[in-house]
Amino acid sequence: MELSHRTLSRSGHYRDLSLSDLSPALSLGLFRQMLRLRRTEEALLAEYHPAEEMRCPIHFCIGQEAVPAALSTLVRTDDFLFSHHRSHGYYFAKGAPLRELFAEIYGRETGANGGRAGSQDISHSDSHFYSGAILSGAVSIAVGAAFGFKFKKSPQVAISGFGEGATDEGAFWEAMNYSGKQKLPILFVIENNRYATFSDQLKRQADDNITERVRPFGVRATKIFGNDCALAHRTLRSAIERLRSGDGPELVEAYTYRWNSHVGPEDDGANNYRGPEEMAFWKDNCPIVLLEERLREAGLLSDAEKARMESEIAAEIAANFKFAKESPFPKAADWRAMNYEDRSPMADRLLGTAARGAFDHDQAEAKLGPY
Repeated sequence: MELSHRTLSRSGHYRDLSLSDLSPALSLGLFRQMLRLRRTEEALLAEYHPAEEMRCPIHFCIGQEAVPAALSTLVRTDDFLFSHHRSHGYYFAKGAPLRELFAEIYGRETGANGGRAGSQDISHSDSHFYSGAILSGAVSIAVGAAFGFKFKKSPQVAISGFGEGATDEGAFWEAMNYSGKQKLPILFVIENNRYATFSDQLKRQADDNITERVRPFGVRATKIFGNDCALAHRTLRSAIERLRSGDGPELVEAYTYRWNSHVGPEDDGANNYRGPEEMAFWKDNCPIVLLEERLREAGLLSDAEKARMESEIAAEIAANFKFAKESPFPKAADWRAMNYEDRSPMADRLLGTAARGAFDHDQAEAKLGPY
């Protein structure tokens, strides 16, 4: 079967998840990470209304937990991860502190960005995690980081996570061209959830063939069923290993689905852009349930073990809410200082050591010809 959203929706309950090459500890760890991300998002969604205390819109990733959970076990501390506006899963994958995510959403001074960025622009510099609302921005900036790693001969890799909507942007294709030509250590991860806001991919693009289109640029590309966390881990692990050996770049397209609105927590179903049968298929193929089925079949997960996980996660979430709500709001900001730097020591030093003739128009034209 050719993998696409059209074929997936007719394929019934997924039964191909395999734990054959994963250790019991890793299999349980992936399950716990997905459960932890799901419960975090559900708690934030439930608290958003009617409390009305959160200070920004949120793009929830409920239903898309498999790729972030897999990445969380593969990225290194010094790797850089860039995300689009649906940022929580990637923030989570990079191991950035969740209590600072909560505080940021609540607009508090203890947030990852001092309460001034919100959800879709949240970053955590110490964790080398950066997100942003500019469509395809995560792609372009990640290419720059990857170029830096190659230039410095560093073992680091750059990871860019985004949705299929970013491939509508010219910047995406420029990134494919440049990273392929330069063989950059960058992993592009498309979480293809079919819709860019309310717009179906096949109403925007002639065909569902992103992986085929990037290969001529020299980008290795693979498509997978993105709700199979074991498959996601296996695929991403191999890709990252190749990047670290200098055999890059690579793209992995993971077909998945967001259960909630484009931006929540309100329901956008009134727009009638997706049908109940489609929603039912993806909820029947919940990534957490698919892995839980295999874990129980293998005797690796019991009711008691799952209850222990749920209890630990609930306690962590409660502590995160408490930390956020008890933190102070930011003090009055000096917006000029936040956006403009008067000191420029590096530029001053470079300009101070340059010969005056280098900036002489007549001399430059005499040497280089008209320009």
